[in-house]
Amino acid sequence: MVDLVNRYLSVCAEIQQPPNTGVLAVLEDSSDGSLKLTGNDQLKHGDRLTDDDVLVLSKILVGNSAIKGLDLRYNCITDKGAVYVAHLIQESESLQSLDLMCNNIEADGAEAIAKSLHKNKSLKSLRMTGNKIGNKGGMQLAAMLQTNSTLEEVDVSDCDLATQSVIAFAIVLKNNKGIRAINVSRPLLFSLQEETTVHMAQMLVVNKTLRELHMGKHDMTDTGVERLCEALKLNASLRYLDLRCNRITRDGAKCLSEVLKQNRSLEILDLSFNRIEDDGAVYLSEAIKLPHSKLKALSVTSNNIGKEGLMSLNEAMRANSCLTHVYIWGNKLEEPVCMAFSRLISSGRLLEEHTDVFPYEVDGHVFLAEASHGLRRHYYWTSRYGAYGDSSNSALALMASDSLALQIYPDLHS
Repeated sequence: MVDLVNRYLSVCAEIQQPPNTGVLAVLEDSSDGSLKLTGNDQLKHGDRLTDDDVLVLSKILVGNSAIKGLDLRYNCITDKGAVYVAHLIQESESLQSLDLMCNNIEADGAEAIAKSLHKNKSLKSLRMTGNKIGNKGGMQLAAMLQTNSTLEEVDVSDCDLATQSVIAFAIVLKNNKGIRAINVSRPLLFSLQEETTVHMAQMLVVNKTLRELHMGKHDMTDTGVERLCEALKLNASLRYLDLRCNRITRDGAKCLSEVLKQNRSLEILDLSFNRIEDDGAVYLSEAIKLPHSKLKALSVTSNNIGKEGLMSLNEAMRANSCLTHVYIWGNKLEEPVCMAFSRLISSGRLLEEHTDVFPYEVDGHVFLAEASHGLRRHYYWTSRYGAYGDSSNSALALMASDSLALQIYPDLHS
């Protein structure tokens, strides 16, 4: 790292650019093989990175085998800076993780990055979340996956993808055997025919390697869920299904419960911000109670579930010890429900860090308050301290119990 600091100062002097104090501080402190140059770090000194800063970084990191991860979230990188990043990707033989979340990269920048990945053999994780690359940029990244067999995790959520590019990802994943996780949440869809869901379902029938699928904010209805469920009954590899913020009701929940009764690979199910209500929660609970159910985490946050549905989930947790994470905030938490979940927590059956509520008592009455836990607790921000300091998506920690890492690593090939 001392050599890296000296080289950074040398390159800055060479192109007559003042050194960024934030970059210097990270270069001096980093010893774990990753550079965390996030722009939303309140404790960091220095300005957010610009394209010129990225130019310097690309020059000093080319040929450096010690740096495996580069985190550039929440900076001011545009298409010009993306070209410098693309050059680094093209020349690097050691960079494994690249996070460009919430910068100002658009279609041309995405195209440059996609072209650099055609022959890259090292990068395993690419996160483009929040960059408005649009349909054109999405098509370029999807086309890249036809030739790249190294990438294992791709996140293009909140990127203004259109129907065409989401379908392109689905088609490519029918043949790509490398991708283990993909996030295509919040595309811009203007059709009511749910073409993207239909194509993803068709992909799940033939893909045997995908472990994690995020389809939040797809305007998905029960009809789309039914198509997905038909495919999931034939799929034995998917472990994490994210369907948050859709239009799923009790009928969709019933279809998912039938999947849980047959599919023994699904471990994490996120139905946050839908409307499954009591009937949907009861359907899911009946499936979870079965002794062969392998579901470890269920999020039904803000689903208009009342006493009947929440009590059935409580009973399911008592019946099946496999379910360890339950998230219920935003539903109708009446006192019997509060008391039931309070007993689950106090008995140790449900750990406080594994749910988004915690009990408290006032005048002899038990209530539940919201806790800042959740399947996606560290998706948009990362704590600098504590056990979650290096986790971008805390749901993946559940997979660690099966000898899987917090991120998508090569051991998933086995």
